[in-house]
Amino acid sequence: MKRRDLLKTAGLTALAFGCVAAPLRWSEALAEDGQRVFTLAYPAGFPDLDPATSFSNDGAVLANAYETLTRYIPGRDGADAKVEPLLAESWESSADGLTWTFKLRKGVTFHDGAELTAEVVKASIERIKKIGGGASFIWAPVEKIETPDAATVVMRLSRAQPMDVAAAAGFAAWIYSPAAMDKDNAWFNAGNSAGTGPYKIERYEPGQRAILTRHDGYWGGWPEGAFDKVVFEITEDTVLAQSKIENGEVDWTYGISYDNLESLKARDDLKVVVNPSFETLVGMFNTRRAPLDNPKVRQALAIAFPYDDVIAAGTAGLGTRAKGAIPPGIWGHDPDAPVPATDIEKARALLAEAGVAEGLELSLTYATGDALEAVAGELWKANLEQLGIVLTLQPMAWEAQWQLAKADPAAAQDIFLLYWWPTYVTPYDYLFNLFHSEKAPNYNLGYYANPAFDTLIDNANTLSATDRAGAEASFKQAQRILIDEAAAVFIVDKPNVHIIRSDVKNYIDNPAYGHVTFVHEMSR
Repeated sequence: MKRRDLLKTAGLTALAFGCVAAPLRWSEALAEDGQRVFTLAYPAGFPDLDPATSFSNDGAVLANAYETLTRYIPGRDGADAKVEPLLAESWESSADGLTWTFKLRKGVTFHDGAELTAEVVKASIERIKKIGGGASFIWAPVEKIETPDAATVVMRLSRAQPMDVAAAAGFAAWIYSPAAMDKDNAWFNAGNSAGTGPYKIERYEPGQRAILTRHDGYWGGWPEGAFDKVVFEITEDTVLAQSKIENGEVDWTYGISYDNLESLKARDDLKVVVNPSFETLVGMFNTRRAPLDNPKVRQALAIAFPYDDVIAAGTAGLGTRAKGAIPPGIWGHDPDAPVPATDIEKARALLAEAGVAEGLELSLTYATGDALEAVAGELWKANLEQLGIVLTLQPMAWEAQWQLAKADPAAAQDIFLLYWWPTYVTPYDYLFNLFHSEKAPNYNLGYYANPAFDTLIDNANTLSATDRAGAEASFKQAQRILIDEAAAVFIVDKPNVHIIRSDVKNYIDNPAYGHVTFVHEMSR
């Protein structure tokens, strides 16, 4: 989505100290040319700008240069969630959910001047499916795409799916120019742009910045005061990011220590935007290695976790206790899930039943510089010491942590902390990616395998297009299986906390797209 915590590699690195001057020169030079510039201090880099394979925080860049057929709008202020038109102006499905027909918006062109047509949409999706990387699974049910005319796309599915929601995904749903269909991953990652979005990628310097510039031919037009340039400055040091936004060097950032939020709220020149997110912190147990292959041992560790203390210390009380894999605001969330309370003595008894003696040593990996994950590890370690368990905490860069977990489960960590937010807004995205059986690990980094669970969520996913209530009941049942077997420890539903300059207008946080800022909609 994801990925997952490339968004959380903040740390006091050479990059943070070595790149201060250059970012300022870029932004200042652009502003001196009379251009309106929106600058973001982003806490990590963008490893893949290929719209077919991107599955990380690259979406923050791609969402401003590419567009999808539809866009998901979460429910707010009592209003229901909805799917809005984007490149598709309307759509309908057959009663059985197996045929979806999208009518395309007219007058849309790509950055290179090519016209948006049904054939281009078909080619984009087929390229994504053929490559099979990233989040290509969102198109898995699509057996055939028909283009009866230039403005009509008909998707024939092998199983029912809510394709209007899938087409709004923050990954693998981007539509791109016909001239890019034969390009490889390296072409996109050289900074080439092939979207319909309001901005085109002008310059990409891996590990340092991405610069986007206004696409004057954008079909959506340009509001008065809109930004001409978007500059993503990769700023892994959160202290430096806070300094930059306080000094007016950047317009937006996140990942700032929760302890510092009150001082930021007191400033007239800044806004601290706090919203519920669709992001959940999960501790994945290595279920393939003893003693964590024993559910009783996992249950003991889960009830030894200090949930309330982590929320208080790690999120300044802004987070909420996770009730399973699906956070509030997404259908399929189970507010009555029987999540365990912290109980050291019960944990001790479970370990005795499992035959685990004192002196057990476990390892936990988390993303370097992530304050919440660090707090979670330290407090859990303290509780486990009461049970005679030694928990070794190992902060790692996300890329290294992920590769360690994927390479060989037998040699991997015992516990893997990660965040998940949706590829597209459905319970299946969380449950499939994190817990569905996999031949080779991708994001199921606890290696959980349960055929009955797999069948339950696969069937619920199919049912979701025609019987939402029935699908929801199955998804809730699946989550209770995970809780009962302690497949993971479900820690906290994080709030989104973004810092933005007060003079920026029309900023709206959409948690369906993790830490994405749709700059075209804003002005100064």
